[in-house]
Amino acid sequence: MYRYRSAIRSRKLTSLWRARIILSLLVLFSITSNIFAQEIQRTLPTWWFGAAEAVNLNFYGGTTQVLNPSFTTPSAFHKGFGLGLYLAPFVEYRPDSVWGVILQAAYDDRRGSFNDVPCPCGQNSSLAATASYLSIEPSLRFAPWSNALYFFGGPRIGFSWAPTKGDEKTFVYTQAGNYANKGQFSDMKGTVFSGQIGVGYDIPLKSPNARHQIDISPFLSFQPFMGENPRSVETWGVSTLRLGASIKFGSGKEIARAEVMPAPAVVEREVDFSVRAPKAVPLKRRVRESFPILNCVFFEEGSSEIPSRYVVMTKDQAANFQESQLQDVRPLNMTGRSLRQMTVYYNILNIIGIRMRRSPAVVINLTGASGLGPNLAKERAEAIKRYLVDVFGIDGSRITTEGRDKPRTPSEVPGATKELTLLRAEDRRVDIDSDSPEMTIEVGGGPHYMLKPVQIVAEVEDPLDSHLLINVVGAKDVFSSWSLEITDEQGKVQRFGPSTQDHENISGNTILGDRAQGDYTIVLLGQTKSGKFVKKQTTVHLIRRDEPVKEAVRFSILFEFDQSKTIASYEKFLTDVVTPLIPDTSLVIIHGHTDIVGTEEYNDSLSSRRVEDARAIIEGAIAKSGKHGITFQTFGFGENLQYAPFDNNFPEERFYNRTVIIDIVPD
Repeated sequence: MYRYRSAIRSRKLTSLWRARIILSLLVLFSITSNIFAQEIQRTLPTWWFGAAEAVNLNFYGGTTQVLNPSFTTPSAFHKGFGLGLYLAPFVEYRPDSVWGVILQAAYDDRRGSFNDVPCPCGQNSSLAATASYLSIEPSLRFAPWSNALYFFGGPRIGFSWAPTKGDEKTFVYTQAGNYANKGQFSDMKGTVFSGQIGVGYDIPLKSPNARHQIDISPFLSFQPFMGENPRSVETWGVSTLRLGASIKFGSGKEIARAEVMPAPAVVEREVDFSVRAPKAVPLKRRVRESFPILNCVFFEEGSSEIPSRYVVMTKDQAANFQESQLQDVRPLNMTGRSLRQMTVYYNILNIIGIRMRRSPAVVINLTGASGLGPNLAKERAEAIKRYLVDVFGIDGSRITTEGRDKPRTPSEVPGATKELTLLRAEDRRVDIDSDSPEMTIEVGGGPHYMLKPVQIVAEVEDPLDSHLLINVVGAKDVFSSWSLEITDEQGKVQRFGPSTQDHENISGNTILGDRAQGDYTIVLLGQTKSGKFVKKQTTVHLIRRDEPVKEAVRFSILFEFDQSKTIASYEKFLTDVVTPLIPDTSLVIIHGHTDIVGTEEYNDSLSSRRVEDARAIIEGAIAKSGKHGITFQTFGFGENLQYAPFDNNFPEERFYNRTVIIDIVPD
């Protein structure tokens, strides 16, 4: 009896320590998973070979009592748990970066112990079971974002494992610590059929320049109860959660090796490669921004209360409030993107209040919208009116309210079927309209007005005029991907990419690091869609300017979620307000952005089109003004989160991301 208990305890401890080792490795992998994320510059191997080790967390369910024809336990056993070893050599085939297949043949241990149950005599009894298999597991591999994270799933075929006859289908039964019975289960299935689904992450362990690649891949998979019935009698079933890691070996071509290929292997294709470097690389820049105030207040679903993210004041606070205070405002939480600007916007009700109090002739109209009906919509408008009347003392006759099912310019248009949650959140709002010149400015011909902006001053780290413009015209048509190697005069190499775009930009501060200046050779390494390599190169000189003397000026144009308001609507604003502030020999940077609604391709095209239209208007106005020596840089970033001015969590952030920004940088 003691021998049987010791055997069970030894197996449990061995499995437990194995689980602890694997979990420790996974923690280590999670810490180092980004080491090579920015430097992988190679064609991934198509074939990978390796081995996997994991711990099976086996969860028992169902019922077992008749263990074999000669032994039946006094009471039925139901639930249980156990740890088992999983060992598998495997082969993995990846024809591209998204799809692949995995084939594993494994020793698959599904042992465990049932929860103790009382016998009719009142004594507790226990049952430990051993059931192991040779499992064949073909899986489909899917990496939807073409990166290290992948998902897999497929069938499992388990063949009963018995290297020594009767050794791997045994049970150990104990009762009240003074009785033991060890035997062999009857009616064990020779073959079981089930399935699995899981997730893994490939972490490279070798330099991306190495010919032979090694990946370590933590993974987690689940084999559900369905089909996992070890016996052809009773209902004992097993569900398994598998936690482990695999090591993979493969060989592939690195993009960087085009540099050392013999001349005939380098095939020049029709792409136009050029780099525009800044005259000087500023570390930061002081920017005076005319920040536009979005004329909307957004509400939570089903509510008419002003959301807590908007700044509401007491009467005493409102009595001393001035718009100029917002120039020096500091948000409580400095994490995240553009919180200073959003803090200004969240004071919209106070900005409206102070402007109406300062100019008694100003009148406004509040138009509420709600998909739940015009009554709730008007309640939202009335909530804003009450705030302006009660806190800022505005005469209620100067404020009209109305309620509608949808705003006059809705985000959710007829026929929309995608991302409706985001669009409908944008339509739960109150629009603030006025044609009083003290409140608004005219931006174009006809009834095109926007609220007067608020002037704020801020320091921008690593501004766009510090970036190198990388032009690979034709890349989308010719290349499957391209990367850059940037080498300084001391031989230090920095790698960037891969990319598939015609235009990219790289921070000059990132390239310089802690250096004041340097000469750099920039090598384009491209792989064509037919698998051939292209190599082109150029040189640049970079010098850092630590303290720019003159501040830049910034203007922004906002768009609604449609095409009704185009750049042409802002022609008067661009011609009469923006262009006069552009000095001779200055740099004008025009960058366009969109929110995350819609496809990436459409948003890239939309932002680029708006940028080019804005440039055309400004260039036309400059030509008439006689200004000279002005340089333009344009960027259409689309929904690119790396460069988006704001997050996309709230409707107002998405509205602010639908923008064209004009930065005027003095020489």
